[in-house]
Amino acid sequence: MPVKFAGKTAAAASAPAAEAAAPAATAPPAAGATQNEDMRAGMMAQLRREMGLMPGADTVNMRTLVALADAGSAAAIAQGLGRQGYSVDTFDDPVEAVRLMEQGVYSVVVTSRATAAVGKETLLQRIGRLNPEARRRIFVVLVGDDFKTGDGTEAFAAMADLVLNAGDAALAVVALRSTMAERTRLYQLFNEARRRFEASAG
Repeated sequence: MPVKFAGKTAAAASAPAAEAAAPAATAPPAAGATQNEDMRAGMMAQLRREMGLMPGADTVNMRTLVALADAGSAAAIAQGLGRQGYSVDTFDDPVEAVRLMEQGVYSVVVTSRATAAVGKETLLQRIGRLNPEARRRIFVVLVGDDFKTGDGTEAFAAMADLVLNAGDAALAVVALRSTMAERTRLYQLFNEARRRFEASAG
């Protein structure tokens, strides 16, 4: 008569079940799930490139120039952008600010029609004299009492990417991100062609 040890039979019986369950637990994700994750990662990487994000960054971290004569509007917009991760410079030294802008340091410039740059030239006029490639790399937000926030027709007529009513300073971040996302879609084909050209030239 065989001798039975307590618990031995139960452990032996459960072993095949555990072995059968193990492959399911360690099975690789389905091919569709992997493709979706890869696609999402690719889209996020592209969005970071277009919006000036550094790889692995969790915040926007875009170098932004806020150049407004109205100290109240300038402070409100700078504060809102700063809280969202934008790196904000004020227009304390116009000559230095214009130099940095011409060198491509700023991704976003917030200004008004009347903000003077150097001499009698306004900052908006100086932006208009940039070569097309340099101008395309700057997202221009024009602030004024006569603008309707986010109006595309007004922005086009004013040679800006976004217009913002001076009373809507608190909405600057929302309007900026929404318009930037739309611009990214519009310029997607152009940016892809440029990257292919730069890659082939390199």
